[in-house]
Amino acid sequence: MTAISGQRSTAVRVGEAAEEDLRALFGQSIAVFASLVGPTHVVETANPAFFVTIGEERACTGVPVAELMPELAGQGFVALLDEVYRTGEPYTGRDARIVLGTGPHAREAFFDFTYEPRRDADGTVTGIRVIGVETTQVKHAQRLMVEHRAMLEQIARQAPLAEVLDGMARCIENLAPDQVLVSVLLADPDGEHLRHGAAPSLPEFYNRAIDGIATGEGVGSCGTAAHRREPVIVTDIATDPFWDDFRDLAERAGLAACWSMPILARDGGLLGTFAMYHRTPRVPQDTDLALARVFADTAALAIERHHVEQAKTAAEARAKAANEELAKAVRAERQLRAEAEQRASTAAELADRMRAAAAAQAARPHPEHCQLGGAQGCTAPAKIKIADSWGDAAWGCDAHVEEAILNVRSVFIASEELGGLAAYVNR
Repeated sequence: MTAISGQRSTAVRVGEAAEEDLRALFGQSIAVFASLVGPTHVVETANPAFFVTIGEERACTGVPVAELMPELAGQGFVALLDEVYRTGEPYTGRDARIVLGTGPHAREAFFDFTYEPRRDADGTVTGIRVIGVETTQVKHAQRLMVEHRAMLEQIARQAPLAEVLDGMARCIENLAPDQVLVSVLLADPDGEHLRHGAAPSLPEFYNRAIDGIATGEGVGSCGTAAHRREPVIVTDIATDPFWDDFRDLAERAGLAACWSMPILARDGGLLGTFAMYHRTPRVPQDTDLALARVFADTAALAIERHHVEQAKTAAEARAKAANEELAKAVRAERQLRAEAEQRASTAAELADRMRAAAAAQAARPHPEHCQLGGAQGCTAPAKIKIADSWGDAAWGCDAHVEEAILNVRSVFIASEELGGLAAYVNR
């Protein structure tokens, strides 16, 4: 009995030494380590990384893990601890999702972890060792990389801006650890107002209400961010003075927090704002802000590309209009030239006829001076006799005969009431 007791005592000491070795091993590690004891999984000891992960304000031992971390209820981790404690079989999880903390400070995290049973000298399970490595950043980076590449491909194939922004908003809403509602507002060319760009999950009445809001200090999160050209984080809309004019609207839409980031061009000009809304008051984590920065930069790329395309389209439209005007001018010039040529031809023909008429009538008796000078008279020699279909006739000089023929043909010889040649003679 003494020998057996001594053996057990030695085993216990060996087990305690091994436990101390584990504590020393994970003492300064970034890996999460905790040693739990008993069926309620009381935290006996844990390394600093464990308490940093769950929140340093909860850094205490001697408390069941379910009391220390009440948010675990319903997430399955305590049930897994119970199972490992009951069966003595270790459990390993990969990329397991867990929500840590509650309220505004809650955050999503991913872990690779192992629940390893602790045993006494008799082999009875006395507790569980928890060893884990947080993979949140890797997980988010992988998802972000896939989604970001898809958006860049959209931009590269020149998809419509509305399609790109809507897809980006939905992507972030899927990537964000907690329920988030994304809004993108586009700056007017004057930079004084913001217009609706994309907000697939916000109520339509809310989007209409903020469409066209001014940029300025204290104009909600987005108007202020656009004015300051820097991020504006409002963790509780119900109490923040920036939201005094929009608080009732936000309450109707069920919005409690809004983080807004300006979208800036490469030259620093304002392109718009990128906002992340939450249904409950919420403090952003570093990953939230990194996500916002990445997609604000992507939105800037899409918007600038859109502006370039707009400018190109406008330039092409102006060039097309100019070409059409030039074509019109060329057609008009050709028509004028043709008309001029026709008039020249007609004038030459008329001149030939007048010369022939003057030669034929030269031997006939006729007045000495032109009779077509009107009230002013004309002292030029009369050479040609002209007549109209109503029997009026007169002799005139070359110039007045040509003028009379042209005018009577085009204006007066239209109806008998116009008087024909008599009206021209007596003009």
